[in-house]
Amino acid sequence: MKALVFEAPEKPVVKDVPVPQMKDSEVMIRTRAVGICHSDYELLGGRYIIPISYPVTPGHEWCGEVIEVGKLVSGLAVGDRVVGECVVETPERLHHFGFSMDGADREFFAVSPEWLHKLPPNLDDTTGSLIEPFTCGYYAVMRSGGTNASETVVVSGGGTIGLCSAAAAVGMGARVIVIDPVARRREAALKLGAEAVLDPADDVIEQVKALTGGKGAELVIEASGHDASVSKVFELAAEEGRVSMVGISIDRMVTSNLGQIQMRNLTVRGCIGSPGVWPAAIRFLEKTGIDLSPIQTHRFDLKDAVEALNIKPSECIKVTLTND
Repeated sequence: MKALVFEAPEKPVVKDVPVPQMKDSEVMIRTRAVGICHSDYELLGGRYIIPISYPVTPGHEWCGEVIEVGKLVSGLAVGDRVVGECVVETPERLHHFGFSMDGADREFFAVSPEWLHKLPPNLDDTTGSLIEPFTCGYYAVMRSGGTNASETVVVSGGGTIGLCSAAAAVGMGARVIVIDPVARRREAALKLGAEAVLDPADDVIEQVKALTGGKGAELVIEASGHDASVSKVFELAAEEGRVSMVGISIDRMVTSNLGQIQMRNLTVRGCIGSPGVWPAAIRFLEKTGIDLSPIQTHRFDLKDAVEALNIKPSECIKVTLTND
């Protein structure tokens, strides 16, 4: 079968590899769609937030179809479309699927059913491959108590996680403002239901105040991890507001007006991943009918994965590999 393999940092190849053997306690999956995440570029560059080794097959944002079921497995059947969590426990250790163990950027793979969730019929394969980042955005909102139609939510950073956070907040009824320097991302935010989009080249603090009657936002989600965004995030919040820090900003010192946390009585929470929210996030997408397709901008066949990796992040939002 074909698989994308990172043989070493900056050495991606698509090559023929053996089809994995399936245990009686596992199911065999045929990949349908896999998103390329920013962390996949980090992995390709030899950097990640946990220790990694090469060679490794990436791919943790995936949708697939069950094609074989181990005799010890119940609750799944051939033909079921599924998605899977990426922080998984094995007998050996806690793994990150697609990082510390081979992921879904291959035609077939065998997995434990405990990691899997069935995909509702009204969610297509591309949406399925966006479930993992959507759960992260959903968790970023829920980690700070969720939101509702009485609130304004500001999302600073319009990458995939920021746009998924915005979509989740829109689905909960909030008024949403998205800040991002890239026009393509601002346009996607509007398609997802954001009421306003701002360019950080302008004075976004004053613009948010103007859009909120001088109050600021009840919930601010920092989803970029960029220094300029992190330094301003507390000043975007309203009195008694909440701030959810989901953008990755590791091993960097950022100057910020921390006094705003006290002066505004803010609640600040960090969050990473999406522990415990997958079933709720999937039901949320199923019931609300939110269309995540504006996030997906490029599609490539799995055999063209190296070409797909050459698309610059500034030229896309989400690149999806398909196994047709």
